[in-house]
Amino acid sequence: MNPARREAALTPVLVSTTMVAALISSLGAPLLPSIASSLRVPLSTAQWALTVTLLVGAVSAPIMGRLGDGPRRRETMIAGLAAVTLGGVVAALAHTLPLLVAGRALQGIGLGLVPLTMAAARDHLPKDQVRGAIALLSICTAAGVGIGYPVSGLIADGFGLSADYWFGAAVSGVALLCVALIVPTSHGRDAQPLDLPGVVLLSVGLVALLLAIAEGSDWGWASIRVIALIVVALAALTGWVFQELRAGIPLVELRLLRHPAVLTGDSCAIVLGVAMYMYMSAVTEFVQAPRAGGYGFSASVVVAGLCLVPLSVTSLLCSRALPWFTERFGVRPLLPLGSLAVAVAGAFFALFHTSLWEALVMMAVLGVGIGSTSAAIPGLIVGAVPDRETGSAMGFYQVVRYIGFSLGSALTASVLAGHTPSGQHLPTETGYTLVMWIATVVCVAAAAVAWFLPAHGANRPTPDETVVEQEDAELGATGFVELARD
Repeated sequence: MNPARREAALTPVLVSTTMVAALISSLGAPLLPSIASSLRVPLSTAQWALTVTLLVGAVSAPIMGRLGDGPRRRETMIAGLAAVTLGGVVAALAHTLPLLVAGRALQGIGLGLVPLTMAAARDHLPKDQVRGAIALLSICTAAGVGIGYPVSGLIADGFGLSADYWFGAAVSGVALLCVALIVPTSHGRDAQPLDLPGVVLLSVGLVALLLAIAEGSDWGWASIRVIALIVVALAALTGWVFQELRAGIPLVELRLLRHPAVLTGDSCAIVLGVAMYMYMSAVTEFVQAPRAGGYGFSASVVVAGLCLVPLSVTSLLCSRALPWFTERFGVRPLLPLGSLAVAVAGAFFALFHTSLWEALVMMAVLGVGIGSTSAAIPGLIVGAVPDRETGSAMGFYQVVRYIGFSLGSALTASVLAGHTPSGQHLPTETGYTLVMWIATVVCVAAAAVAWFLPAHGANRPTPDETVVEQEDAELGATGFVELARD
């Protein structure tokens, strides 16, 4: 292809690739009641279709970031899109939950694509176009998630659940072809070694921990299986910590936690990630519950998807208000106030959930909290670490957010399973309110951590850093943040 045409087509191709990641996210929480009904499994069991995607994203994101930062970025993007396409086909053909979970696991690999598209834009576009292209990619990702929720609901309502996964496979297949034809190679970059022992230990530890949390209510918290899984998780994650500390080029740079700002930001990120996915899962499932059960609104999956749109809108608005707020009040109040806003959202819905408008208000308030904290954390981290450690610090931030998301999804499944009567597929109303209160308490704890563990060393961001934070906040509000930053 003519080099000029290839360069002109690169940005649209990268945008389409980020939209694949957004689509993967939108095939999550709102579809869980449809999955439970279609496969005749309890709602808490269907939650694994979301949890496994987030779990794979937590592990695959640093792997893809490491591979994509070397000479094989284009090949890594192609492999990731191929996995997403295959996962969509498997999920579309699935008639059992294990097969659907396998397909969703393959799709979770695609959650690591966003930082690769940004790295490709940085390396292959003219310098005067890079900033605008990265801003466009971040906005499209965040907006794509907000649009994807109702669109996936429309497809599921009109053509059935499997049509959503066929649609996802088609979109990722087209993106795969475009990347293969348009994205240049990065063969001039040095290869980055992959910490395979770290990958194995992190994977084993997270799988064991999430399985114990999600199934604890059904199996019994004192059962041999749960205790064994917790022991395995603790052993694997402890081994992972030691591996990361001694590895020359670790999968995740844990030494960055010596910076108070990094410790504060990442501690809040994982806690708020837990709360965010507890809220999202519980609310989208609650509004679809039949009124005949004594609660819920009998809403369609389209309406459930629309309930999440206020979250995306207010998150974006708050991220754009970052310069105004920090200029007047500084950075420190952002995390505590944002965490409290998330807590207020959960407490509100726990107390008031008799009308659909209350779910919309709750999600709008949640977006205020998530948008402001997602805007604050990158600034705290970037301002506290040396320039050479910025990429590693932001990569660590992404990993802990995904871990928080998957823990929140698994914890929701456990709570709802514990409040699902024997022989029934739907939990009681008490189960949903308990999810809300647990997440609320978690967010109050995050606010306390943010206030009493101040981020010493974080400086007021420069104008360029503020733009970077806005982009990260837009991605962070939907679960994405750039990994490959120099």
